[in-house]
Amino acid sequence: MLRICLLFTIAFSLEGVINAADWPAFRGPHANGITEDSAPTQWDAEKNILWKIPLAQSGNGSPIVIDGKVLLTSAEDTEGKLRSLYCYDAATGKELWKQTVAYKDKMSTHKTNPHCSTTPAAQGNRVVVWHASAGLHCYDLEGNKIWSRELGVYKHIWGYGTSPIILGNQVILNTGPGDRVMITALDLKTGKTLWEAVEPQDGTSDKSADGKFKGSWSTPIFAMVEGKTQIISVMPKRVVAYDPDSGKILWYCNGVNHKNGELSYSSAIIVGDLCYVTGGYKGPSMAIRLGGSGDVTETHRVWRIENQPQNIGSAVQVNGLIYRPNADPGILDCVDPKTGNIQWKSRGTGAYWASTIKAGNYLYATAQDTTTIVYKANADQLEEVSRNRLEAEGTCNATPAASNGKIYIRTFSHLYAIGK
Repeated sequence: MLRICLLFTIAFSLEGVINAADWPAFRGPHANGITEDSAPTQWDAEKNILWKIPLAQSGNGSPIVIDGKVLLTSAEDTEGKLRSLYCYDAATGKELWKQTVAYKDKMSTHKTNPHCSTTPAAQGNRVVVWHASAGLHCYDLEGNKIWSRELGVYKHIWGYGTSPIILGNQVILNTGPGDRVMITALDLKTGKTLWEAVEPQDGTSDKSADGKFKGSWSTPIFAMVEGKTQIISVMPKRVVAYDPDSGKILWYCNGVNHKNGELSYSSAIIVGDLCYVTGGYKGPSMAIRLGGSGDVTETHRVWRIENQPQNIGSAVQVNGLIYRPNADPGILDCVDPKTGNIQWKSRGTGAYWASTIKAGNYLYATAQDTTTIVYKANADQLEEVSRNRLEAEGTCNATPAASNGKIYIRTFSHLYAIGK
């Protein structure tokens, strides 16, 4: 674990040492949902609410925090023709600036996944946001545009949701779902394409050749494997590891697809020398031993178990165990990645689309009904600390951001800053 944390500290530090209190990308400063910073454990609609602000439209994109600023995506209209990146003062909630891009066509999505459902990523004085068909855009933290790139048209009946991650001087993005899907790396300073790795697929942008739904909404991660950095992404049919310098596929493991389709939502989780993943739409979970080259399905896939709970939000690992949120039937569970055995499971307050995070000594799992269960990592049971609901009739699919002793939560209607 120490090796991986050191890698992430380097990865996000192109322009100096990362501020430990920042939450600069999806799933935090180490891209694994974990921060050493603490966060509040008690709140409700009024208690410990430092500020809350109304949002232009509902959305699933998560907030990030960097240099005293909170950044968040939101559409300006229900059709997603105007897609914005907002910047707020982290202390007061005051809007500092907004950058909006226009897209000419009405694009399909699902009511549970409104437009602008991605999370920005920031480093130094730069922030990058992906608006799918409306392009990839880079701004400074004062809101000035630095560069923009159009990467193609991405159309899916369920919309889009992958987020960019920054590694050194590279912006890494899993594009799609769409007709042409790729993992790509772009230069953070200029937006120039450094490499592209196109993922082979058949059928349409929505469905495979046999008529099953397909697509990847999974955000890539980084891992140190045998002394070298690898980018690992869960694709519709397989897990793939890439060389960050060239985009060359180092290894891949089949088995993400299953009888219900070719779908992936959550990110991979690294636990020691294992890579743990769960497929979408009640797909399989499996563990892959890191290392090897080419097709490692037969040599490095340790186990694979079908018919898992519907999994959308990403898990966290603590002391060698996986703590996983599940969308259907709204269960939190603890999984041993060495065997796939479920140590315990407990019903929450609703379906979990948000990823679980760990801040300080506690885990935070936010359900769609806006209730966050705070609990301790425990191999034997759900050791609950508190339940904290924000809105009686609200919806939340976004992952919380923990920063500087506070926690920021985006619901369909508001952005909240919570602290003592």
